[in-house]
Amino acid sequence: MAASRQDTIADIPLTATIAAMDQAGVAVGLLAAWWGPQGSLIDNDEVAGFVREYPTRFRGLASVNLARPMDAVRELRRCVRGLGFRGLRVVPWLWGLPPDDRRYYPLYAECIELDVPFCLQVGHTGPLMSSEPGRPIPYLEHVALEFPELRIVAGHIGAPWTQEIISLATKFPNVYIDTSAYKAKRYPADFAEFMRGRGGKKVMFGTNYPMLTAAACLEDLTALGLSLEGTALFLEGNACRVFRLDAA
Repeated sequence: MAASRQDTIADIPLTATIAAMDQAGVAVGLLAAWWGPQGSLIDNDEVAGFVREYPTRFRGLASVNLARPMDAVRELRRCVRGLGFRGLRVVPWLWGLPPDDRRYYPLYAECIELDVPFCLQVGHTGPLMSSEPGRPIPYLEHVALEFPELRIVAGHIGAPWTQEIISLATKFPNVYIDTSAYKAKRYPADFAEFMRGRGGKKVMFGTNYPMLTAAACLEDLTALGLSLEGTALFLEGNACRVFRLDAA
């Protein structure tokens, strides 16, 4: 029987999560469900329960079973229309399937119809699994070419292929990057330069909580040299626009 949550991570009370957000001045957090080949790791309804408990602080991101594409489409539709979720998140390395695999494609069409973004991990993996599905070019580029209306949020910066994801965010109007799993002081120099320039409207803040807290990720933020406008876009404006969030 599939586990209902990640057994390797102890339950963290929602009050502790809210406290960690308050410590860093985070008004609204996106909570993602997780689904892998063995089943649900963090259930969509569980995430919906968290959002109902703190409706002003959380928004939900759905996850679905790629092995059953039509069931996945119906579940995504239920999560967005019925539960108010703001996007879909799939972790390619967990499935061993790059994002241009045929099983994703019905979901891309549904994301466009529902007007929600598709979120994924790009770059190397932390676990001992192949990083190849996270390479931006050619896999994610194929998706951006074939679904130009799809808003794509690529998480984890893309290292060691950071220039590849920068190039996609530059080339395609609807490709964005989030900085989850990285502290500000660990951003590669070329990525920080991108944020200060043409990428100011393309990069949004992320944490990968509970492995990293918002406060830890924001240490040395000023060292990036962002303008006041650039900082506001990074911390709030870009995410509000892409995920259709109310301004915090």
